[in-house]
Amino acid sequence: MTSADDLLPVGLEDALPDRARTITGAMRAVLDAMDSHGYDRVRPPLVEFEHSLAARMDGVATRRMIRFTDPDSLRTLALRSDITVQVGRIAATGMSTAPRPLRLCYAGDVALLSASQLDPARQRLQLGAELIGADSVAAASEIVSVAIDALKAAGVANISIDFTLPDLVDTLATSAMPLGEGQREAVRRELDTKDAGGLRDAGGQAYLPLLYATGDFEEAIAKLSAVDAGGALASRIEGLRAIADTIGTRARVTLDPTERHGFEYQSWFGFTLYGEGARGALGRGGTYTIRGSEEAATGFSLYMDPLLDALAEATGKPSETLFLPLGHDREIASRLRAIGWRTIAAVSKKEDAATLGCSHILEGGEPRAI
Repeated sequence: MTSADDLLPVGLEDALPDRARTITGAMRAVLDAMDSHGYDRVRPPLVEFEHSLAARMDGVATRRMIRFTDPDSLRTLALRSDITVQVGRIAATGMSTAPRPLRLCYAGDVALLSASQLDPARQRLQLGAELIGADSVAAASEIVSVAIDALKAAGVANISIDFTLPDLVDTLATSAMPLGEGQREAVRRELDTKDAGGLRDAGGQAYLPLLYATGDFEEAIAKLSAVDAGGALASRIEGLRAIADTIGTRARVTLDPTERHGFEYQSWFGFTLYGEGARGALGRGGTYTIRGSEEAATGFSLYMDPLLDALAEATGKPSETLFLPLGHDREIASRLRAIGWRTIAAVSKKEDAATLGCSHILEGGEPRAI
């Protein structure tokens, strides 16, 4: 019988066996892919001082964190809402003397005080990799390749990646397309919402051609190059071309240079990952600076819920499960588990192998199909 006390808060849910098995399988595949590229796993704590979580990167909103007072220190603690900032702290403190570039990866849950209507989940499994000590074209190319390999390892089909230039307005507003300090935020906002009328009203008439430098990478980068008559974006355009070249045919590449959503702390390069079957973005990444240590870094984060939507083949129930009757030979059962069998042992005479989801039963020391 279910009571009101058994209900979960809005935005939280249980992962039942089939879903939990799929999550675990995908997480292992992603971590193995990152490990194969030389990324060492770290495990930051679930809770930290609020100030530490907010101080390492721009755009980390403390109002979205679940906060409470530490009875020991009497300081404000918070449940992490983004593991990237914790990896930045680890790099700046416990691993400050480690050789650079430093390659770290992670997997863990993050929590939000409240979520949006488009994405109501308040607890998410975040996975990612950070290349700390470099934000060059070579570093960005590596991170993009690792992200694509991780998604492919998890079983995602038809991957696409959308490039953006998070500091585009600041770069152009300095001299090529001058804007006052008060205008820049308004122009960023109107570019992000793709509002031509609002862009004109904000004094961003010169920025209108950027709204059309989007879509297929080769076409969009050509339009962006045409807009950049003064050469302010020349190095960035060259960098985007070099990164796209390393991807080849492994993923479809598009460009939306004015996209800002989800890139609150990225610097010159950002990217969003998509896959067939996913309702939204699988993850985001790019270049950034770790505040405090002021160290350059490049990385990406993936989120499990949209990743599960995009999996080409859900694992479902295990196909080979062996039922072990009462009094079975434990040495034989152990040997079968060692070669890959999953077993369910009877604890009473009433149990039925098929009802328990078993595909085989142990008879005469050998598995027999049911």
